[in-house]
Amino acid sequence: MRIEYPEIASPAYVLEEKLLLNNLSLLDKVQKEAGVEIICALKGFSFYHAFGIIKEYLSGATASSLNEARLAFEEMGKKCHAYTPAYLASEFNEFMKYASHMTFNSLNQVDQFAAQAVNHGISCGIRINPEYAEVETEMYNPCIAGSRLGIRRSDLGDTLPNGIEGLHSHTLCENDSYVLERTLKVIEEKFGDLLPQVKWLNLGGGHLITKEGYDVDHLIRLLKSFKSRYPHLSIILEPGSAVGWQTGFLKSTILDIVHSAGIDVAILDVSFAAHMPDTLEMPYKPRIRHASMESIDGKPSYRFGGMTCLAGDFYGDYSFDRPLTIGDEIIFEDMIHYTMVKTTTFNGVNLPDIGMIDVNDQYKQLKHFGFESFKDRL
Repeated sequence: MRIEYPEIASPAYVLEEKLLLNNLSLLDKVQKEAGVEIICALKGFSFYHAFGIIKEYLSGATASSLNEARLAFEEMGKKCHAYTPAYLASEFNEFMKYASHMTFNSLNQVDQFAAQAVNHGISCGIRINPEYAEVETEMYNPCIAGSRLGIRRSDLGDTLPNGIEGLHSHTLCENDSYVLERTLKVIEEKFGDLLPQVKWLNLGGGHLITKEGYDVDHLIRLLKSFKSRYPHLSIILEPGSAVGWQTGFLKSTILDIVHSAGIDVAILDVSFAAHMPDTLEMPYKPRIRHASMESIDGKPSYRFGGMTCLAGDFYGDYSFDRPLTIGDEIIFEDMIHYTMVKTTTFNGVNLPDIGMIDVNDQYKQLKHFGFESFKDRL
């Protein structure tokens, strides 16, 4: 198989700047035409080397931890929107340095921290649980029975706590605008009486706006219609996947090919468990460039194995037009959002390099990892 990227050391996560700019332009179009703010959720896209580009298009960032908030402040130069299921008292003073908005997950957290945040000029909100979500994978559903995420309407009175001027709902997961439409209907039915009491409504992430086929015009109409009913509200969306969707790949190399019970297994210099954990957790089958997504009779077919000793560190099966050989380059598509932020050094395996192909098609290695990266995590 022809090596498409001989200049890129293997393994490496590679962001393609042109594709990122396409996504950002589309998100900016939604912002401007719908009159809303779109901010980048760092839990899904923390490629800080591109923050200088992102801040030219989006309204800022949202953080789920002190470290993410500091990263946004230092690398994007902006204070962030913040939400975490529980803030640490030992971190809260520092956290406030980097936040413009802080959302609390419970009334206990409001009682503990909100007054302090308000005194620092921070706009405070609470996360609500509409008890409605169209999420197939239970692990990603924040509205399951007994969910710890957000406050149900039955647990709120008719008046919001002092200092609270925003509501935050996050129940989507790679959904479209029609799911948002149905979700907004539920929010209005359950929390509509509280909307006149607040200044902003954060509709969270999970809006896969940049996916092919997403009805962007419907989204814009939906948001404009909602704003017409609540003209005093600032509306915020905070997608992570949509920013990094289809903007880059993970380059890997075949180290060995073994034959087991009639199955050809290509062992790679990357790990599904350590470097692509969502493929096993979500789960989903990653696309491989130049490969069919299933085994096809008469074509060379392979299962791909990771380089750790975990028995389940594999994924398959894929077919190719010609047999693979040791040393071939294998490109996993769409590996920039969420994947990079979940990597580990399990088994002591090195993390892939991080790099970017710029608008002039020039590759630059941005980061290389070694023993210290492994040791620092232990």
